[in-house]
Amino acid sequence: MNRSLVVGSLAAILLSGTALNASAAEYFDRIASFPITANLPPADADQKAETVAEIVSASEDGKLLIYTDSPRKALGFIDIADPAQLKAGGSIPVGGEPTSVKVVGGTAYVAVNTSESFTNPSGKLVSVDLASRKVSAECALPGQPDSVAENAGILAIAIENERNEEVNEGALPQLPAGALVVASLNGDKLECAALRTVDMTGLATVAGEDPEPEFVDVSSEGKVVVTLQENNHLVVVDGKTGRVETHFSAGKVDLKNIDTKKDGKIDLGGSQDSAPREPDTVRWLDANRFVTANEGDWKGGSRGFTIFNKDGSVAYESGASLEHEIVSLGHYPEKRNKKGAEIEGVETARYGNDRLIFVGSERASVVAVYRDTGAAPELLQVLPTGIGPEGLLAISSRNLFVATSETDLHGDGGAAPHVMIYQRAERAAPAYPTIRSIKNNDGLPIAWGALSGIAADKAQAGKLYAVTDSAYAGAPRILTIDATKRPALITGEVLVTRSGQAAEKLDLEGIAVSSDGGFWLASEGNPEKGLKNLLVKVDAKGVVQEEIALPANIEEGAKNYGYEGVTVMGSGNSEIVWLAVQREWANDGKGAVKLLAYKPSDKSWGAVRYPLDKTETGWIGLSEITAAGDRVIIIERDNQIAGRAKVKKLYSVAASDMKPVALGGELPLVKKTELRDLLSDLKAAKGYVLDKVESFAIDAAGDAYIITDNDGVDNSSGETQFIRLGKL
Repeated sequence: MNRSLVVGSLAAILLSGTALNASAAEYFDRIASFPITANLPPADADQKAETVAEIVSASEDGKLLIYTDSPRKALGFIDIADPAQLKAGGSIPVGGEPTSVKVVGGTAYVAVNTSESFTNPSGKLVSVDLASRKVSAECALPGQPDSVAENAGILAIAIENERNEEVNEGALPQLPAGALVVASLNGDKLECAALRTVDMTGLATVAGEDPEPEFVDVSSEGKVVVTLQENNHLVVVDGKTGRVETHFSAGKVDLKNIDTKKDGKIDLGGSQDSAPREPDTVRWLDANRFVTANEGDWKGGSRGFTIFNKDGSVAYESGASLEHEIVSLGHYPEKRNKKGAEIEGVETARYGNDRLIFVGSERASVVAVYRDTGAAPELLQVLPTGIGPEGLLAISSRNLFVATSETDLHGDGGAAPHVMIYQRAERAAPAYPTIRSIKNNDGLPIAWGALSGIAADKAQAGKLYAVTDSAYAGAPRILTIDATKRPALITGEVLVTRSGQAAEKLDLEGIAVSSDGGFWLASEGNPEKGLKNLLVKVDAKGVVQEEIALPANIEEGAKNYGYEGVTVMGSGNSEIVWLAVQREWANDGKGAVKLLAYKPSDKSWGAVRYPLDKTETGWIGLSEITAAGDRVIIIERDNQIAGRAKVKKLYSVAASDMKPVALGGELPLVKKTELRDLLSDLKAAKGYVLDKVESFAIDAAGDAYIITDNDGVDNSSGETQFIRLGKL
């Protein structure tokens, strides 16, 4: 492989033993994204009903994707002949809930769940002819299937017969027991009589009478590896004879430096001893090794992945290293700390001279790409995905990789599940991440997410300050960003404190640099939570010096859409702190919002009115305000995401128009001028358009930046786009 240096010194920010490779020149970048809703027929009776892309396979030429859509009881198709221009291929019903699919030759083998109940499980294996897109055959299965795989002419199906988590708190045993089904294919044809059931009972020490096979994979030698997830066990079977060759416990892991509490802050000071791995997905690396994604489902989950030798010995254990990398990228889901980032999927394939391992995190919505070294794997990069990646597919013959997502929020106005395509090629550096953190003094990554406002240092080009919003209410912070690096680096953090403790009941949405070296912070109010809109003055160390509330008669009209940005104009006795209000309050009327002005010298308040764009869907509001010489720049956006997003813009208002009038009277309406439509900037990442463009700043050299808010990975993919706009 050719090697070249990555821009920036990554050596200084390596976060784990599986550190990012600073010299690899071949990377995956996302080149296309396809919403599964685009595959729904226009005449579909319920366009808002759930639809997903769970498990995915591909035609042998790698030009057609086939995915399972369990809510719709269908098999979907996507044309990727041109991987940068995906085309809807429609779907077909399969007579039940498809749980997995594998293409062999011209046939897609689909595992379909037809169970009446947990206690009466059933299923079938459906053969779909890809040429005609029709079901060509069906074979009954001895229970509820969960995974299907094929290699070397051996087809394997995991019959899970899953437990009911509402019965006896989900404890095992819950019969009937699961099993493994294997068969030898005749080319790409299957005779139902060839299906053989392999008994899995009596193997695991955990509920051995009730094995629950979760995932299967077949090696090039026809050996089948099976995960018994809840049983924390692994089994290797000869696919030709059905004989169990070996089996062993998946074991336990001691975890250090992890976040274990749902308390509104990411604190890597926790630990967990003897966490059962409870592996979900498993993939062979070669004839003697396989890798597991240790999601956990009953009592376990070790937040990482493991490479096992076929004899049961551990060749490599990731521990918390991948989770630390996820924290450094702002993708850590703090609200789900039982299983952390929940490592669920894994894929392996050879690309050129490299055997790669793809590890998917369901809750963090990323896929980590490692190079197999024969010892500790080498972390090459991390890819952003749609929400809840489930299906991972390597198409190495075309230098492509595919990730599907199973979390569907489109019925509630959020993002639909997406299939995302990545292409491997020689590059100076990967496109993602656009921003990440370095390690702190404890050797752990600076935790971050939900960046809601930025300001530029007055003297140093490329130096920015950011705040995090109420996604981390237990730890309101000011972060320092070095934007001269690619990716931009979060290099420091300051906790906002009140009386020596983390300042509670703040929802920081804006930051501005004050003339004394401290900061002005905008905290958004929420009447439903008893929170007032506050202008907060802090010193350089984050200590609260003053909290300034609005006059009572103005605060009474406030709704749940308060302060969204703060900036400073003038100096000395003429200094004015301006605050952008997101949406109309009760006393604003329709179509205009306040830009509030606070004068520290005499503690007086004033305002002007700002006209909002119109929208046919959702709402329009402000997200940021920034003074820039003879103008003020404002982010105006709708609350729409993906294909529904229409308004993500920068507008400017002449500084001479910003003449506040005392509150209580008629406020002047300022004139705005469109400065930049940000939709093309947001589309450049080749994912779906992110809705929350919440931060804007111009640095000391005149370069402009925007940042999206990832909502602290709550009903979000966690993706943050730090975008350099250059000179405006």
